[in-house]
Amino acid sequence: MEAILNGWNSIMTLPERVPVLVYVYLVIGFVLLIKGADFFVDGASAVAKLLKVPSVVIGLTIVAMGTSAPEAAVSITAGLSGSNEIAISNVIGSNLFNLLMVIGVCAAIKAFATDMEILKRDMPVNIGATVCLLIFLLDGKLGRLEGAILLVALIIYLICVVRSALEKRKTNTDDSAEKEEKKLTVPMIILFILGGLIAIVWGGDLVVDNAQRIALSFGMSPMLVGLTIVALGTSLPELVTSIVASRKGESGLALGNAVGSCLFNILFILGMSSVLSPITLTGSGVVESITDTAILIVVTVLMLIFSATGKKVSRAEGIIYICLYAAYMAFAILRCYVF
Repeated sequence: MEAILNGWNSIMTLPERVPVLVYVYLVIGFVLLIKGADFFVDGASAVAKLLKVPSVVIGLTIVAMGTSAPEAAVSITAGLSGSNEIAISNVIGSNLFNLLMVIGVCAAIKAFATDMEILKRDMPVNIGATVCLLIFLLDGKLGRLEGAILLVALIIYLICVVRSALEKRKTNTDDSAEKEEKKLTVPMIILFILGGLIAIVWGGDLVVDNAQRIALSFGMSPMLVGLTIVALGTSLPELVTSIVASRKGESGLALGNAVGSCLFNILFILGMSSVLSPITLTGSGVVESITDTAILIVVTVLMLIFSATGKKVSRAEGIIYICLYAAYMAFAILRCYVF
């Protein structure tokens, strides 16, 4: 009881004075990440159209990678700068947010049917990738070998996805999409891609640096910052995209968007981060990372079971997901200040 009271007092204690510009830079960083990813996706999609790549392949590869670009920028930047807790917790926190909040909010807006291909292929692969991550983290680090394994797994997965998409491309008509893409000229495409990449990298630097300063002022651990502030901010593209799709009556896109982003987060972001600079956790960071990854596995399995039941995600299930995310956030905050 005394520990809980002390933790509550820590939470309610006013933070050390932090310049207002730090908060301004953090917001600017998030804006740069989101808009940079937006421009990058538009430019890359236009290039794919010029190369006659089917739009379904674009959606499963370029767009999925583009919406996860903020997470990639933050985690890779954090890993290279030695902020290993943020690199790991950003991915875990983003995946929990994608599965519980993105899908939960969309289902709460409107129940949607689940795609059988996602249930049979993508969700089991997502579970397997998360289990591999848990195994790799048992020794408290992600080395270059483990990162390479994750990247190879991503390549194999993408080959399977693209092959499946190419087999179905004859059934898709993309006239309207093609007309829309033709509005971008070659100079505009180059500007969108380069400008988007610059904004993503710059935004990642701003988010990591200023989030750390704010965390220290509140007495928060880097792990908690990555799980909350950074994870939520970098997951905004997925959330906004899915909510817009739900309001247009295309809620089913939420499941594929969330699962695809989760896979990319683990296989590419952590794979690339650890290949460039091995990630080593120390002290409580090891236990917290293992615990959070185990929670992520439970959530992913629960998501598979719920999605398979009746082959849909109901509004009630969506509300349950949102409540589970709120409960996890409460646990993460109390863990930082109480335990």
